[in-house]
Amino acid sequence: MVRFRCVPIADEAASRFRRTGRDDRGNAVRRVAASSPTGFPCRSCLHCADPGEPMLLGSYDLVGPRGIYWTPSPIFLHAEACKPYAAADEIAPVIRANALVSVRAYDAEDLCLYDLGRVGAGAEIDPDLDRALADARTAFVNVHTARPGCLLARVERVR
Repeated sequence: MVRFRCVPIADEAASRFRRTGRDDRGNAVRRVAASSPTGFPCRSCLHCADPGEPMLLGSYDLVGPRGIYWTPSPIFLHAEACKPYAAADEIAPVIRANALVSVRAYDAEDLCLYDLGRVGAGAEIDPDLDRALADARTAFVNVHTARPGCLLARVERVR
């Protein structure tokens, strides 16, 4: 298996959402209470919120891909600061908790590598992610929720 790490959104972005109350598109972030143990994945600590926990919902401008495949994504964040995810060689809990995820690999020019894309259960993502990361063309992988398409985490090789 290729060494990797699930990368949360930048701490600066999470802090800005919390501090300003504005998302990357200029919208007011929405404050919501988590109502299920799996439906509110924080993109900073990469853990799902506990029911009742206050969360922020806003639009995030993905770091990559840029160009043709660039898109913003709705994201949840804990309303209070949390410790950014930093584990290596572990699938982030927000990915494992999702019933259906999309693995999207991109090359160094931010072009989607369609042949490496897969949709499957988050709990069973290991072979699909390993396949994408093992391919020499892959610069990074984004894992999204497959139904609404929200970014869960960027995945990069550990060098």
